[in-house]
Amino acid sequence: MSEAGTLPPPTAPAQADRTGKPLSVTALRRTYGGVTAVDEVSMEIAGGEFVTFLGASGSGKTTTLMMIAGFCEPDSGSIVVGGRDVTRLAPQKRGLGFVFQQYLLFPHMTVWENVAFPLQLRGLSKAEQRQRVGDTLEMAGLSAMGRRRPRELSGGQQQRVALCRALVYRPPVILMDEPLGALDKKLRDQLQTEIKRVQQELGLTVIYVTHDQEEALVLSDRIAVMRDGRIDQFDTPRELFERPRTPFVADFLGAANFLTGQVEQRTPAHTLVRLDTGGVVKARPHEAAEGTRVRAAVQPGRLVPCPPDEGFCTGTVETVTYVGTLVRVTVRPDSDAAGEPVRLELPAGRAPVPGEAVGLTADTGNVSVFPDTGQGG
Repeated sequence: MSEAGTLPPPTAPAQADRTGKPLSVTALRRTYGGVTAVDEVSMEIAGGEFVTFLGASGSGKTTTLMMIAGFCEPDSGSIVVGGRDVTRLAPQKRGLGFVFQQYLLFPHMTVWENVAFPLQLRGLSKAEQRQRVGDTLEMAGLSAMGRRRPRELSGGQQQRVALCRALVYRPPVILMDEPLGALDKKLRDQLQTEIKRVQQELGLTVIYVTHDQEEALVLSDRIAVMRDGRIDQFDTPRELFERPRTPFVADFLGAANFLTGQVEQRTPAHTLVRLDTGGVVKARPHEAAEGTRVRAAVQPGRLVPCPPDEGFCTGTVETVTYVGTLVRVTVRPDSDAAGEPVRLELPAGRAPVPGEAVGLTADTGNVSVFPDTGQGG
Protein backbone atom coordinates (compact mmCIF):
# COMPACT_ATOMS: atom_id res chain seq x y z
CA MET A 1 0.00 0.00 0.00
CA SER A 2 1.33 3.45 -0.80
CA GLU A 3 2.18 5.73 2.13
CA ALA A 4 -0.37 8.32 1.08
CA GLY A 5 -3.09 5.71 0.80
CA THR A 6 -3.98 6.85 -2.71
CA LEU A 7 -4.36 4.89 -5.89
CA PRO A 8 -1.42 4.59 -8.27
CA PRO A 9 -1.77 6.33 -11.66
CA PRO A 10 -4.29 4.73 -14.00
CA THR A 11 -3.11 2.42 -16.71
CA ALA A 12 -2.90 3.49 -20.35
CA PRO A 13 -6.50 2.77 -21.42
CA ALA A 14 -7.95 5.03 -18.73
CA GLN A 15 -5.41 7.78 -19.49
CA ALA A 16 -6.25 7.62 -23.19
CA ASP A 17 -9.94 7.94 -22.34
CA ARG A 18 -9.41 11.00 -20.14
CA THR A 19 -7.24 12.82 -22.66
CA GLY A 20 -10.06 13.14 -25.12
CA LYS A 21 -11.14 9.81 -26.59
CA PRO A 22 -14.83 9.62 -25.79
CA LEU A 23 -17.20 6.73 -25.58
CA SER A 24 -19.38 6.94 -28.68
CA VAL A 25 -22.78 5.35 -29.11
CA THR A 26 -24.29 5.64 -32.57
CA ALA A 27 -27.86 4.77 -33.59
CA LEU A 28 -28.24 1.88 -31.13
CA ARG A 29 -31.42 -0.10 -31.67
CA ARG A 30 -32.77 -3.17 -29.89
CA THR A 31 -36.12 -4.92 -30.25
CA TYR A 32 -37.72 -7.79 -28.37
CA GLY A 33 -40.40 -9.70 -30.22
CA GLY A 34 -41.54 -6.72 -32.22
CA VAL A 35 -41.34 -4.29 -29.28
CA THR A 36 -38.68 -1.60 -29.64
CA ALA A 37 -36.76 -1.27 -26.37
CA VAL A 38 -34.09 1.13 -27.63
CA ASP A 39 -34.70 3.26 -30.72
CA GLU A 40 -31.77 4.94 -32.50
CA VAL A 41 -29.94 6.14 -29.37
CA SER A 42 -26.77 8.16 -30.05
CA MET A 43 -24.43 10.06 -27.73
CA GLU A 44 -20.83 11.12 -27.15
CA ILE A 45 -19.43 10.77 -23.62
CA ALA A 46 -16.16 12.50 -22.81
CA GLY A 47 -13.40 10.99 -20.73
CA GLY A 48 -13.82 11.76 -17.03
CA GLU A 49 -17.52 12.54 -17.42
CA PHE A 50 -20.28 11.24 -15.14
CA VAL A 51 -23.34 10.53 -17.30
CA THR A 52 -26.65 9.19 -16.01
CA PHE A 53 -29.41 7.44 -17.94
CA LEU A 54 -32.59 8.56 -16.21
CA GLY A 55 -36.07 7.28 -16.90
CA ALA A 56 -39.03 5.27 -15.70
CA SER A 57 -39.24 1.49 -16.00
CA GLY A 58 -39.36 0.50 -19.67
CA SER A 59 -37.70 3.70 -20.91
CA GLY A 60 -34.72 1.82 -22.37
CA LYS A 61 -32.05 3.01 -19.96
CA THR A 62 -30.94 -0.41 -18.67
CA THR A 63 -31.08 -2.02 -22.12
CA THR A 64 -28.81 0.75 -23.45
CA LEU A 65 -26.38 0.16 -20.58
CA MET A 66 -26.42 -3.61 -21.18
CA MET A 67 -25.59 -3.09 -24.85
CA ILE A 68 -22.62 -0.90 -23.91
CA ALA A 69 -21.51 -3.57 -21.42
CA GLY A 70 -21.86 -6.35 -23.98
CA PHE A 71 -24.52 -8.35 -22.13
CA CYS A 72 -27.06 -7.53 -24.82
CA GLU A 73 -26.30 -7.29 -28.55
CA PRO A 74 -27.83 -4.43 -30.54
CA ASP A 75 -29.85 -5.09 -33.66
CA SER A 76 -28.01 -2.19 -35.25
CA GLY A 77 -25.70 0.67 -34.33
CA SER A 78 -22.18 0.87 -32.94
CA ILE A 79 -20.32 1.31 -29.64
CA VAL A 80 -16.78 2.74 -29.60
CA VAL A 81 -14.68 2.96 -26.41
CA GLY A 82 -11.40 4.87 -26.51
CA GLY A 83 -11.33 4.72 -30.31
CA ARG A 84 -11.96 0.95 -30.44
CA ASP A 85 -15.16 -0.53 -31.86
CA VAL A 86 -16.45 -2.96 -29.22
CA THR A 87 -19.96 -3.47 -30.61
CA ARG A 88 -19.60 -7.21 -31.19
CA LEU A 89 -17.00 -7.99 -28.53
CA ALA A 90 -17.79 -10.21 -25.54
CA PRO A 91 -18.16 -8.34 -22.22
CA GLN A 92 -14.86 -9.61 -20.82
CA LYS A 93 -13.00 -8.29 -23.88
CA ARG A 94 -14.29 -4.73 -23.55
CA GLY A 95 -12.32 -3.94 -20.38
CA LEU A 96 -15.22 -2.09 -18.77
CA GLY A 97 -16.07 -2.08 -15.07
CA PHE A 98 -19.58 -2.98 -13.95
CA VAL A 99 -21.40 -2.42 -10.64
CA PHE A 100 -24.83 -4.04 -10.27
CA GLN A 101 -27.66 -3.32 -7.83
CA GLN A 102 -27.12 -6.88 -6.57
CA TYR A 103 -23.62 -6.92 -5.12
CA LEU A 104 -22.70 -10.31 -6.67
CA LEU A 105 -19.80 -10.84 -4.27
CA PHE A 106 -18.32 -14.30 -3.89
CA PRO A 107 -19.62 -15.45 -0.47
CA HIS A 108 -16.75 -17.88 0.14
CA MET A 109 -14.09 -15.19 -0.46
CA THR A 110 -12.93 -12.45 1.88
CA VAL A 111 -13.29 -8.79 0.99
CA TRP A 112 -9.64 -8.73 -0.05
CA GLU A 113 -10.05 -11.80 -2.26
CA ASN A 114 -13.19 -10.40 -3.88
CA VAL A 115 -11.43 -7.18 -4.82
CA ALA A 116 -8.29 -9.00 -5.98
CA PHE A 117 -10.21 -11.40 -8.22
CA PRO A 118 -10.22 -9.20 -11.38
CA LEU A 119 -6.47 -8.70 -11.02
CA GLN A 120 -5.87 -12.44 -10.74
CA LEU A 121 -7.83 -12.97 -13.95
CA ARG A 122 -5.58 -10.43 -15.66
CA GLY A 123 -2.40 -12.12 -14.44
CA LEU A 124 -1.01 -9.26 -12.36
CA SER A 125 1.82 -10.11 -10.00
CA LYS A 126 1.18 -10.72 -6.31
CA ALA A 127 3.03 -7.50 -5.45
CA GLU A 128 0.90 -5.45 -7.85
CA GLN A 129 -2.24 -7.09 -6.48
CA ARG A 130 -1.30 -6.17 -2.92
CA GLN A 131 -0.60 -2.58 -3.93
CA ARG A 132 -3.79 -2.06 -5.88
CA VAL A 133 -6.15 -3.89 -3.52
CA GLY A 134 -4.70 -2.16 -0.47
CA ASP A 135 -4.96 1.29 -2.01
CA THR A 136 -8.47 0.69 -3.31
CA LEU A 137 -9.79 -0.59 0.02
CA GLU A 138 -8.19 2.33 1.85
CA MET A 139 -9.77 4.81 -0.54
CA ALA A 140 -13.18 3.28 0.21
CA GLY A 141 -12.65 3.16 3.96
CA LEU A 142 -12.55 -0.64 4.01
CA SER A 143 -8.94 -1.31 5.00
CA ALA A 144 -9.92 -2.85 8.33
CA MET A 145 -12.40 -5.22 6.72
CA GLY A 146 -10.17 -7.05 4.26
CA ARG A 147 -10.45 -10.38 6.09
CA ARG A 148 -14.21 -10.32 6.52
CA ARG A 149 -16.61 -12.22 4.30
CA PRO A 150 -19.60 -10.56 2.61
CA ARG A 151 -22.11 -11.96 5.13
CA GLU A 152 -20.28 -10.04 7.88
CA LEU A 153 -20.81 -6.68 6.15
CA SER A 154 -23.72 -4.26 5.99
CA GLY A 155 -25.45 -3.57 2.69
CA GLY A 156 -23.58 -0.30 2.25
CA GLN A 157 -20.24 -1.97 2.95
CA GLN A 158 -20.99 -4.74 0.45
CA GLN A 159 -21.81 -2.17 -2.20
CA ARG A 160 -18.51 -0.40 -1.54
CA VAL A 161 -16.70 -3.72 -1.98
CA ALA A 162 -18.49 -4.17 -5.32
CA LEU A 163 -17.37 -0.68 -6.33
CA CYS A 164 -13.78 -1.46 -5.31
CA ARG A 165 -13.84 -4.64 -7.40
CA ALA A 166 -14.84 -2.57 -10.44
CA LEU A 167 -12.23 0.14 -9.75
CA VAL A 168 -9.23 -2.00 -8.91
CA TYR A 169 -8.12 -2.80 -12.48
CA ARG A 170 -8.56 0.80 -13.70
CA PRO A 171 -11.14 0.31 -16.46
CA PRO A 172 -11.58 3.18 -18.94
CA VAL A 173 -15.33 3.26 -18.26
CA ILE A 174 -17.38 2.09 -15.27
CA LEU A 175 -21.03 1.15 -15.77
CA MET A 176 -23.40 1.24 -12.80
CA ASP A 177 -26.90 -0.24 -12.94
CA GLU A 178 -28.96 1.27 -10.07
CA PRO A 179 -26.23 0.33 -7.56
CA LEU A 180 -27.89 2.13 -4.63
CA GLY A 181 -31.48 1.10 -5.29
CA ALA A 182 -31.65 -1.45 -2.45
CA LEU A 183 -30.31 0.90 0.25
CA ASP A 184 -32.16 3.19 2.65
CA LYS A 185 -32.15 6.94 1.93
CA LYS A 186 -29.52 7.94 4.51
CA LEU A 187 -27.06 5.31 3.35
CA ARG A 188 -27.86 6.04 -0.29
CA ASP A 189 -27.05 9.73 0.26
CA GLN A 190 -23.75 8.82 1.93
CA LEU A 191 -22.71 6.52 -0.89
CA GLN A 192 -23.69 9.08 -3.52
CA THR A 193 -21.16 11.42 -1.94
CA GLU A 194 -18.51 8.67 -1.88
CA ILE A 195 -19.11 7.66 -5.51
CA LYS A 196 -18.87 11.27 -6.69
CA ARG A 197 -15.72 11.88 -4.65
CA VAL A 198 -13.97 8.79 -6.04
CA GLN A 199 -15.09 9.59 -9.60
CA GLN A 200 -13.72 13.12 -9.41
CA GLU A 201 -10.48 12.19 -7.64
CA LEU A 202 -9.63 9.49 -10.18
CA GLY A 203 -11.06 11.21 -13.25
CA LEU A 204 -13.25 8.19 -13.97
CA THR A 205 -15.72 7.95 -16.82
CA VAL A 206 -18.98 6.68 -15.34
CA ILE A 207 -22.28 5.73 -16.95
CA TYR A 208 -24.96 5.38 -14.30
CA VAL A 209 -28.56 4.12 -14.52
CA THR A 210 -31.27 5.26 -12.13
CA HIS A 211 -34.96 6.15 -11.99
CA ASP A 212 -34.33 8.51 -9.06
CA GLN A 213 -34.37 12.13 -10.26
CA GLU A 214 -32.64 13.55 -7.18
CA GLU A 215 -29.85 10.98 -7.41
CA ALA A 216 -29.28 11.86 -11.06
CA LEU A 217 -29.14 15.59 -10.29
CA VAL A 218 -26.66 15.09 -7.42
CA LEU A 219 -24.22 12.81 -9.25
CA SER A 220 -24.21 13.75 -12.90
CA ASP A 221 -22.28 16.03 -15.21
CA ARG A 222 -24.94 15.29 -17.82
CA ILE A 223 -28.19 13.35 -17.81
CA ALA A 224 -29.89 11.52 -20.67
CA VAL A 225 -33.62 11.60 -19.90
CA MET A 226 -35.10 8.57 -21.66
CA ARG A 227 -38.64 7.74 -22.71
CA ASP A 228 -39.96 4.95 -24.94
CA GLY A 229 -36.46 3.89 -25.97
CA ARG A 230 -35.35 7.37 -27.02
CA ILE A 231 -33.49 10.25 -25.42
CA ASP A 232 -35.84 13.18 -24.80
CA GLN A 233 -33.03 15.50 -23.71
CA PHE A 234 -29.32 15.00 -22.98
CA ASP A 235 -28.01 17.92 -20.98
CA THR A 236 -26.53 19.20 -17.72
CA PRO A 237 -28.67 18.91 -14.59
CA ARG A 238 -29.15 22.67 -14.47
CA GLU A 239 -30.27 22.92 -18.10
CA LEU A 240 -32.67 20.00 -17.71
CA PHE A 241 -34.20 21.39 -14.56
CA GLU A 242 -34.35 25.05 -15.54
CA ARG A 243 -34.72 24.84 -19.33
CA PRO A 244 -36.53 21.62 -20.24
CA ARG A 245 -37.03 21.20 -23.98
CA THR A 246 -40.10 18.98 -23.80
CA PRO A 247 -43.15 18.79 -21.52
CA PHE A 248 -42.09 15.28 -20.54
CA VAL A 249 -38.72 16.48 -19.20
CA ALA A 250 -40.37 19.39 -17.38
CA ASP A 251 -42.80 17.02 -15.72
CA PHE A 252 -40.48 14.06 -15.06
CA LEU A 253 -37.60 16.06 -13.62
CA GLY A 254 -39.40 19.05 -12.14
CA ALA A 255 -43.00 17.85 -11.55
CA ALA A 256 -44.12 20.96 -13.43
CA ASN A 257 -47.56 22.53 -13.30
CA PHE A 258 -49.06 23.07 -16.76
CA LEU A 259 -51.50 25.91 -17.47
CA THR A 260 -53.01 26.24 -20.93
CA GLY A 261 -53.55 29.45 -22.82
CA GLN A 262 -52.52 31.29 -25.97
CA VAL A 263 -49.62 33.54 -26.90
CA GLU A 264 -50.64 37.17 -26.58
CA GLN A 265 -47.29 38.81 -27.31
CA ARG A 266 -43.85 37.72 -28.46
CA THR A 267 -40.67 39.72 -27.92
CA PRO A 268 -36.96 38.78 -27.89
CA ALA A 269 -37.06 39.01 -24.08
CA HIS A 270 -40.24 37.14 -23.20
CA THR A 271 -43.50 35.49 -24.27
CA LEU A 272 -46.78 36.75 -22.82
CA VAL A 273 -49.37 33.99 -22.44
CA ARG A 274 -53.03 34.72 -21.78
CA LEU A 275 -54.05 31.78 -19.60
CA ASP A 276 -57.43 30.10 -19.80
CA THR A 277 -57.79 31.07 -16.13
CA GLY A 278 -57.91 34.72 -17.25
CA GLY A 279 -54.51 35.92 -16.06
CA VAL A 280 -51.40 36.72 -18.06
CA VAL A 281 -48.05 35.06 -17.36
CA LYS A 282 -44.69 36.28 -18.66
CA ALA A 283 -42.55 33.32 -19.79
CA ARG A 284 -39.18 32.77 -21.43
CA PRO A 285 -38.94 33.57 -25.15
CA HIS A 286 -40.54 30.98 -27.43
CA GLU A 287 -40.97 30.76 -31.19
CA ALA A 288 -44.75 30.19 -31.00
CA ALA A 289 -46.66 32.82 -32.99
CA GLU A 290 -49.17 35.15 -31.39
CA GLY A 291 -52.54 33.44 -31.05
CA THR A 292 -50.98 29.96 -30.82
CA ARG A 293 -52.33 27.59 -28.18
CA VAL A 294 -49.57 26.73 -25.66
CA ARG A 295 -48.92 25.26 -22.24
CA ALA A 296 -47.04 27.33 -19.67
CA ALA A 297 -45.01 25.12 -17.35
CA VAL A 298 -43.63 26.13 -13.96
CA GLN A 299 -42.20 23.91 -11.22
CA PRO A 300 -43.78 23.85 -7.74
CA GLY A 301 -40.65 25.30 -6.13
CA ARG A 302 -40.62 28.29 -8.49
CA LEU A 303 -44.18 29.47 -7.79
CA VAL A 304 -44.67 32.21 -5.20
CA PRO A 305 -47.94 33.05 -3.41
CA CYS A 306 -48.97 36.71 -3.49
CA PRO A 307 -52.09 38.83 -2.86
CA PRO A 308 -54.94 37.60 -5.07
CA ASP A 309 -55.04 40.74 -7.22
CA GLU A 310 -51.31 40.57 -8.05
CA GLY A 311 -50.87 37.09 -9.52
CA PHE A 312 -51.37 35.57 -12.95
CA CYS A 313 -53.69 33.04 -11.32
CA THR A 314 -55.92 33.27 -8.24
CA GLY A 315 -57.32 30.47 -6.15
CA THR A 316 -57.99 28.94 -2.76
CA VAL A 317 -55.51 26.91 -0.72
CA GLU A 318 -56.75 23.33 -0.44
CA THR A 319 -53.99 21.45 1.39
CA VAL A 320 -50.77 22.25 3.24
CA THR A 321 -48.45 19.31 3.95
CA TYR A 322 -45.36 19.61 6.14
CA VAL A 323 -42.36 17.64 4.83
CA GLY A 324 -39.48 18.89 6.94
CA THR A 325 -37.63 21.86 5.48
CA LEU A 326 -40.51 22.72 3.17
CA VAL A 327 -44.27 22.51 2.86
CA ARG A 328 -46.25 21.26 -0.13
CA VAL A 329 -49.30 23.33 -0.94
CA THR A 330 -52.13 22.76 -3.41
CA VAL A 331 -54.19 25.67 -4.69
CA ARG A 332 -57.54 25.25 -6.48
CA PRO A 333 -57.75 28.02 -9.14
CA ASP A 334 -60.95 30.04 -9.18
CA SER A 335 -61.44 29.33 -12.88
CA ASP A 336 -62.83 25.96 -13.93
CA ALA A 337 -60.54 26.14 -16.98
CA ALA A 338 -57.48 25.37 -14.84
CA GLY A 339 -58.17 21.66 -14.44
CA GLU A 340 -55.99 20.10 -11.74
CA PRO A 341 -54.94 22.03 -8.59
CA VAL A 342 -51.66 23.93 -8.82
CA ARG A 343 -48.83 22.57 -6.64
CA LEU A 344 -46.34 24.72 -4.74
CA GLU A 345 -43.31 23.96 -2.58
CA LEU A 346 -42.50 26.66 -0.04
CA PRO A 347 -40.05 27.08 2.85
CA ALA A 348 -41.45 25.81 6.13
CA GLY A 349 -43.04 28.61 8.13
CA ARG A 350 -43.98 30.70 5.08
CA ALA A 351 -46.98 28.77 3.84
CA PRO A 352 -50.57 30.01 3.58
CA VAL A 353 -53.34 28.16 5.39
CA PRO A 354 -56.16 26.02 3.98
CA GLY A 355 -59.08 28.15 2.82
CA GLU A 356 -56.94 31.23 2.23
CA ALA A 357 -57.34 33.12 -1.07
CA VAL A 358 -53.99 33.60 -2.82
CA GLY A 359 -52.52 34.72 -6.11
CA LEU A 360 -49.66 32.92 -7.85
CA THR A 361 -46.68 34.47 -9.56
CA ALA A 362 -43.28 33.38 -10.89
CA ASP A 363 -40.19 34.98 -12.39
CA THR A 364 -40.09 35.08 -16.18
CA GLY A 365 -37.03 32.84 -16.31
CA ASN A 366 -38.85 30.09 -14.42
CA VAL A 367 -41.76 29.70 -16.83
CA SER A 368 -41.37 27.51 -19.94
CA VAL A 369 -43.70 27.44 -22.93
CA PHE A 370 -44.60 24.38 -24.97
CA PRO A 371 -47.05 23.85 -27.85
CA ASP A 372 -50.44 22.66 -26.64
CA THR A 373 -50.93 19.35 -28.42
CA GLY A 374 -53.88 18.36 -26.27
CA GLN A 375 -51.82 15.44 -24.89
CA GLY A 376 -49.65 14.79 -21.85
CA GLY A 377 -45.85 15.14 -21.73
